[in-house]
Amino acid sequence: MSKKRGLSLEEKREQMLQIFYESQDFFLLKELEKLGPKKGVISQSVKDVVQSLVDDDLVLKDKIGTSVYFWSLPSCAGNQLRNTRSKLESDLSSSRNRFAELIEQRDNLKKGREESDEREVALVELKAVELQHNKLKEELACYVDNDPAAVEQMKVAIEVAHSAANRWTDNIFTLQQWCSTNFPQAKEQLEHLYKEVGITDDLEYLQ
Repeated sequence: MSKKRGLSLEEKREQMLQIFYESQDFFLLKELEKLGPKKGVISQSVKDVVQSLVDDDLVLKDKIGTSVYFWSLPSCAGNQLRNTRSKLESDLSSSRNRFAELIEQRDNLKKGREESDEREVALVELKAVELQHNKLKEELACYVDNDPAAVEQMKVAIEVAHSAANRWTDNIFTLQQWCSTNFPQAKEQLEHLYKEVGITDDLEYLQ
């Protein structure tokens, strides 16, 4: 025999709603978990099903003292459907208005752009001007290195690099002096280390 198919989520929601509609009473969650199996909804899934109904405003809940009660009346579903319909109608109206605005904008943009010999000539001239403009931009790019502003920026960058190089040279001399003072017995090892890292006797400040 084939295994009996379980209820879908929507079917579980409908069955739980029937419990509320048939009794029109208030329930604790524990009570609903006992009533659910009678409608084909296993007790373990009752909580999630009821919460989904609460989220959709089909079931109401309220805390009284330390207990949380759930209830729903047929009118709750009707109100929820009416609210949904009202929202959809409002969205539809807004969409129609926006569509009408876009149609009007399109028609306004078309004015003065009707096909004609004059328009064709103007478009050809515009295309030629655009091509010439792009060509001039490419030529101008070839002379960017001679731009006074670019040259000035290069001068500033060179000065910054020059100062930084001399500052590091000064730091190296200071470090060498400190090592010589504190480790005079390691003079040969230090000189070998300097050569390994590229510090030679001809190291000088940049002029």
